[in-house]
Order: sequence, then C-alpha cells, then structure tokens
Amino acid sequence: MTLPRISVLFQDASEPLRKRAPSHDENGRPLSDFMVLIPGLKKKPQSLINRTVNDIHLALGHFDHAVVFAEFNLKLNLLWVSIRPLPGVRFEIVGAIQGYVPEARLVSHI
Repeated sequence: MTLPRISVLFQDASEPLRKRAPSHDENGRPLSDFMVLIPGLKKKPQSLINRTVNDIHLALGHFDHAVVFAEFNLKLNLLWVSIRPLPGVRFEIVGAIQGYVPEARLVSHI
C-alpha cells in the first residue's frame, strides 16, 4: 500500500477527510491522528498564509519518520496530522509547529 504524501494545503478537496486520511500504515498497523488549530489565519493577508503553510511544512519535515499524512484546511484554520504512534512524537511535532507558528494550538489527539 502506498501512503499519501504530506500535503499541507487542500482548499477544495473532493472527498471527505475520513476517505483521504489513512487509518493504517503500509504494514497494516493503525495510525494516530491529531488536529492543530491556527486561529484567525484565513483572515490574514495571503502572504502571511503562505508563510505559515510553508512554516508548517518545514516543521513537519523534521518528522518524516512519523508523519504519514497532513492536510491544512484554510476554511476551518485546521491542520490534520496522521502519524505513526511513536511515544511522545505527537507533542514533539506540535512543539515544532508552535516553534514556527506560536499561535498554533493542539485541539484534539487520540
């Protein structure tokens, strides 16, 4: 099974996220998910939105061993991340994102 590449911006996705985000890795092991909210981003100038999305992509790039899928929904100011369930990596990823985007907030994790 080929897992999706990290994509950090889909504005008009044709399928619901539950159909696009993987639930299992290439070996059939379940993945874990979490969401990060970036309040008010959609109301910012396009240049700031682009920089923020780029910064998120840079932060996630440090965790390519763990991040399997990521998608940012600008309408909702919400980043969805699917990861391999490695101890503590969720909080390391969120900390890295907050290092680039201090206003980012962990909303939910499983």
